Amino acid sequence: MSTSNKFKVLITGYEPFGEEKVNPSEIVAKEAALAVGKLENVDVVAAVLPVSFKRARTALNELLKTHKPDIALSLGLWGGISYVTLERVAINVMDARIPDNDGNQPIDEPIEPEGPAAYFTTLPIKSILKKLREEGIPAMISNSAGTFLCNFALYELLHHGATFGYPKRAGYMHIPYLPEQASVKRSWCGIPPSMSLDLVVKAVVTAVKVTVERFHIIEDEKIPP
Repeated sequence: MSTSNKFKVLITGYEPFGEEKVNPSEIVAKEAALAVGKLENVDVVAAVLPVSFKRARTALNELLKTHKPDIALSLGLWGGISYVTLERVAINVMDARIPDNDGNQPIDEPIEPEGPAAYFTTLPIKSILKKLREEGIPAMISNSAGTFLCNFALYELLHHGATFGYPKRAGYMHIPYLPEQASVKRSWCGIPPSMSLDLVVKAVVTAVKVTVERFHIIEDEKIPP
């Protein structure tokens, strides 16, 4: 916990990429930050990351060094799912199926050449999952954040925490399309799944609340997440 006796929380989303004109994670990060900011003893910062391996690394490092958050939660779009995911692991690889927004497409390259093969999330994902389901929010734990910018953000957050001591707790949540996005899309099974903005924002706020509540328990007793 920061010396101001308030938890510092960083929530990030991503800008649109590929054929998407909207990235709901950008909208959700900003809306969730407004709600999280109303929690007792919490200071929150929201940021939108570029869909660029090079620029996202710079942006994340600057955000972390400037704000030194206790807790960091990054968000990203996973079009086609009908629930939110709590990512369990980040792997040390960039293997992009499409170019990033700068036209770069790394294949089988390490994120951090001297870093470990993988990191596990330091959020209490089982406790968060339980609370999300109690609140009627469809949610799952995912064992792969992919190999594009979502995995990249999670790995960088966890690597920074392991190297510099902050963020002390970090994780990643994938979110579905918003209804207005899904309404104009078609797939082999019809209109793809979506989730309302209010419900996704509620999921993010819940994840932060549970992490804040369990922060000292995890730190003091080393209880698994």
